[in-house]
Parts: sequence; structure tokens; C-alpha cells
Amino acid sequence: QVQLVEFGGGLVQAGGSLRLSCAASGSIFSINAMGWYRQAPGKARELVAAITSGGSTNYVDSVKGRFAISRDNANNRVYLQMDSLKPEDTAVYYCNADGTYYSGAGSLKNFGSWGQGTQVTVSS
Repeated sequence: QVQLVEFGGGLVQAGGSLRLSCAASGSIFSINAMGWYRQAPGKARELVAAITSGGSTNYVDSVKGRFAISRDNANNRVYLQMDSLKPEDTAVYYCNADGTYYSGAGSLKNFGSWGQGTQVTVSS
């Protein structure tokens, strides 16, 4: 199985910056896409940014030009640099990854994993 752990959430004033990190661990064979989602109180979880193993990225319109996603394939990590933060960015941010892992006896299985979430609060 594959576990994801996020780091870097916190409280910041509007206009400030935060950097989120996510580390994947376990019997990983390969990771395809990695991404960040967020969920604000009373709202559905939404995709914020995603990045493929080849480095292609996509962002929700509300964060374009302010957030940047990157990954370290060698260490199975993904990052989210968040600049010019706004109060509406306040949410729990979740890391997500999908790929394949060693399931034993030389076989591979697909996985899709979520982190436990990290709170980002932007004060006005």
C-alpha cells in the first residue's frame, strides 16, 4: 500500500505565501499523476492543481498565476507553492496520487491514495 503525508499548512494573512509538501511512501513501483485538492466548510472537494509524471500541469482557474505545483519524482514528493493567498483559499488541502505498487509475489497493483489533509487558513 501507499501512504501520503502532507506538511506545511497553517495560518497566514491575505497576500502571504505558504508551501505545502506531500511525501508518498510504501512499496511504490510508479506514480502517475499527483495533485492537490481542497475542501472548504460546506463545499465539495475540488481539484486545485495536478501534475503528471512528465511534468504537465493543470490548475483550477481561481489559482492560476498564484499557485505552482511541482514534484520530485526521485523522492516521490509533490509540492504546492501558494502565493498571493486570499481568504477564499481557506480550506483543508489534501494530497492525492495514483500509480502502481508491489503487492507481493512479483505482482503489481494500482493504487489511488489520499493524505490526511492539512489546514490552510488565510485571514483578511
